[in-house]
Amino acid sequence: MGFERAFAWGLAWRVALIVALALAFVWTLHQPALGAARIVAGIGVAIAIGFLWAHIRRTNVELSRFVESVLHGDLSQAFAREGTGSGFDELGRTLDAAMRRLREERMAIADEGRFAAALVDESPVALLTIDDEGRIDLVNKAARKLFRRVAGVRRADFAIHGSTFVSALEAMQPGQRRLTTMLIDGAAQRAMLVAAGVSRTGQGMRLISVQPIQGELNAVEIGAQADLVRVLTHEIMNSMTPVTSLAASAAGLMEEIDDGSDPAIADARTAVETLARRAAGIMHFVETYRQFIRTPEVTVRRFAARPWAEEIGRLFAASDQGKAARLAIEVQPDDLLLDGDPDLLAQVAINLVKNGAEAGEGHADAAEVRLRMEPVPGGRTLIAISDNGPGIASEFRDDVFLPFFTTKKAGTGVGLSLARRIVVAHGGAITLAPAEAGTGARFEIVV
Repeated sequence: MGFERAFAWGLAWRVALIVALALAFVWTLHQPALGAARIVAGIGVAIAIGFLWAHIRRTNVELSRFVESVLHGDLSQAFAREGTGSGFDELGRTLDAAMRRLREERMAIADEGRFAAALVDESPVALLTIDDEGRIDLVNKAARKLFRRVAGVRRADFAIHGSTFVSALEAMQPGQRRLTTMLIDGAAQRAMLVAAGVSRTGQGMRLISVQPIQGELNAVEIGAQADLVRVLTHEIMNSMTPVTSLAASAAGLMEEIDDGSDPAIADARTAVETLARRAAGIMHFVETYRQFIRTPEVTVRRFAARPWAEEIGRLFAASDQGKAARLAIEVQPDDLLLDGDPDLLAQVAINLVKNGAEAGEGHADAAEVRLRMEPVPGGRTLIAISDNGPGIASEFRDDVFLPFFTTKKAGTGVGLSLARRIVVAHGGAITLAPAEAGTGARFEIVV
């Protein structure tokens, strides 16, 4: 029997009981001898009315308790009471079923919320939110790791990552993408910013993803350069190998027939020998560039910085450049350790130190080069090499790491390109620091 029918049946017999008792009470009013019966009938009417009131009120109480439980989020209430009759046991079961459904839906929503929160928190891309008042909040683990040095939530607190980055954050609007530069652990790196509009508790805000991509850009650029060099050297060597061989053979033949009596033969011999030398020079030039396409194999280990730097000093002192220039070495702290391939990093450092010495010759009274090593935030090490030369012109600053590019008359354009490949293979960065008047060039390596 459904609750409606059971409730109606309970209501009907209670009303019928009241009517019957009321008629009995009225009848006793006309029977003076039945005073006691009149009292009993009156009491019966009152009790029947109480039964009717309790019957109606119980429905309201149960429904009110259910609504209040939902309103206050208390989904632990139970309503079923077996054996109560009048359909209230079925009403209790129905309300309990509704409570179970609400609990299941709440758990499903909570699970979805936890899953969404986990997705955001575990995302490998750093996420920030910026509200209308300029408050910047770090949304996930990647953001907290990337901006671990930031101590506040205002724009000025992010200035340690560079004014360019802060300006880009401020200017980003939903739907925009922007490539910018930011300082990470003391090194300038390119980063991609993407903005979206979100709403939280009715307040609109900007959601910005920050993804450093310098490593990917370096890998793509170096790969493209290596492919270009590979193609060029292959084609040049294929073309120049027979030319070099024929020129050398012709020079030998001309030497045999030139007895000095015929000026024309002497001129031809000179021309052929010049051609042979230039062909051999071009082959040597191409062979030099072929080393650029060989990816350095990095063997990382932890080593002491000071002995390593002092060995650089001894190697430099034994070179031609070291005989005309002074190298100053600074290592802070004295027991500094760094992780990397000491041999490959030494190759980079020696190349930069020699370049600095050559830059200082003829520009200053005495060429000086400085090698400084110190820790930087993030557990990395800064290797800075500076000189007192003329510096590098601003129009060439973006080109110095390109293969084939050189500002030296006898340069090959391989040294800095190879240095960059070695540093990138370490997961680090090499930059030419901003120039200051009269300070020469300063290269900064972070590994």
